[in-house]
Amino acid sequence: MKDTRFAKLVLLVNGLVPVTLLLWDVYRKQVGANPLEFVTRTTGMLTLIFLLISLAVTPLRRITGLNWLVRFRRMLGLFAFFYGSLHLLTYVAFDRFFHFTTIPGDVLKRPFIAIGMTAFFLMLPLAITSTDKMVKRLGGKRWARLHKIVYLAGILGVLHYYMLVKSDVRLPLTFAFVLALLLGFRLFVKYYSAAPGISSSVIPRR
Repeated sequence: MKDTRFAKLVLLVNGLVPVTLLLWDVYRKQVGANPLEFVTRTTGMLTLIFLLISLAVTPLRRITGLNWLVRFRRMLGLFAFFYGSLHLLTYVAFDRFFHFTTIPGDVLKRPFIAIGMTAFFLMLPLAITSTDKMVKRLGGKRWARLHKIVYLAGILGVLHYYMLVKSDVRLPLTFAFVLALLLGFRLFVKYYSAAPGISSSVIPRR
């Protein structure tokens, strides 16, 4: 696919659909008995979904040979950051009511918040350095090393979700399983790419 502009437009529109539907549900008061919990859980899950999809791009690209898939990774990552920002903003605005002095004490009482915030702030430099200009400024190798932070952000994000859920942990474990597959594929490549009999067509470059 030489021209991906239309495909990127489709991805942009579809990436904004969830937040549009969420705002519509909030407007119509179709968010259950606890709107804060509903919005917080929804934005958190969307963050993980887009993060995992962005991590899936490289393995899919190498397995299928569709190298143009890499052109969508940046937008997917930015959507993960966008929904992560909404997730954090929901907590700061509607849980803490912008009383920033109360946040440290709340973080100490609820460690999963600290883990979630750490995951978000790990994503911050990735979003800042996502432009072509920043890639050139950092250099390809340094940029690639920096963006490996996304793996840790994903692990902490899944752990944050698991600690948040008190009873039914099936969804957090599903996210953990998918993340383990994606990271496991990278480990497989790192340690076995030189082994005989392994086709280079399934080995990602990053």
